[in-house]
Amino acid sequence: MTTTAQARKAIGAYGEGRAARHLVELGMSVLERNWRCAEGEVDIVARDGTTLVVCEVKTRTSLVAGTPHEAVTDEKLERLKRLGERWAAEHDVTPDGIRVDLVAVMLRRRGAPTLEHVAGLL
Repeated sequence: MTTTAQARKAIGAYGEGRAARHLVELGMSVLERNWRCAEGEVDIVARDGTTLVVCEVKTRTSLVAGTPHEAVTDEKLERLKRLGERWAAEHDVTPDGIRVDLVAVMLRRRGAPTLEHVAGLL
């Protein structure tokens, strides 16, 4: 793995950790992180009351590649919803609903990172 790839992986892991702590602070339960199956990966699977939350985490150090929000296309939202349904089926969970959220983490050269949580993208 190249140094650049290692740095990207570390930045992503940091952002996911911040996002997981944020969700817990909101009263959610984090059920799983980085769940994978043949169809893809879910960064965070959480429970918000009786709702299953599939959370996409996007961590950026700049906006050169676009905002975190721009990286979450309609196709990605649909795939995340299907992955949430598959996770629920594989774990024998019957939630009242499945929600797709985005947590965008922006790292700055100076100062604390910013975090924006958009609940219910789908």
